[in-house]
Amino acid sequence: MVQSINMAGIRTAWTLLTQPSLLRPDIVVSDIRALSWDKLRSRGIRFLVFDKDNCLTAPYASQIHPPYASAWSSCLKEFPNRVLIVSNSAGTNDDPDFQAARAVEKALGARVLRHIEKKPRCGREILQALQASPGEVAVVGDRLATDVVLANMHGMTSVWVQNIVSRRGDNLVAAALRDAEHAAYRMATRLGL
Repeated sequence: MVQSINMAGIRTAWTLLTQPSLLRPDIVVSDIRALSWDKLRSRGIRFLVFDKDNCLTAPYASQIHPPYASAWSSCLKEFPNRVLIVSNSAGTNDDPDFQAARAVEKALGARVLRHIEKKPRCGREILQALQASPGEVAVVGDRLATDVVLANMHGMTSVWVQNIVSRRGDNLVAAALRDAEHAAYRMATRLGL
């Protein structure tokens, strides 16, 4: 699958110049195995939204990254029918006839959002699909400028997963932007920002 240019991300870049705090995650974890379902529930979280590529699966793959299988199974049990996968590949206009979305749903056992706007601009579509209020939703992903900004722009809890599944097969632009995000986060942390 080939991803088109993320115009939603480009439009949001201008917003980030004036509101850089949108890049700050509420929660930082190494990967999904470090998530505490109890801590999320104690924050009022009833619904989980996950990025797919490099958060749950290798880039453009449908199967859960094997080391994450137990954590993913636990998540689906702890939040039955309240997990949504939101990808900028599967479930978008880049996914002909939503073939990739259906493959991911079958492999991961969770619904994939069919959405017109890409992250970080699809917050309304997420809330409508979940029939939830923003405070009930946590967005989990590996990208500050898409996943974390999506959550923060729409009043949801943002969870940043720092370790990716694989660089192999990754979108080169997304990989370069992720590297820049990590460097900026490290610098901001060192400066106490």
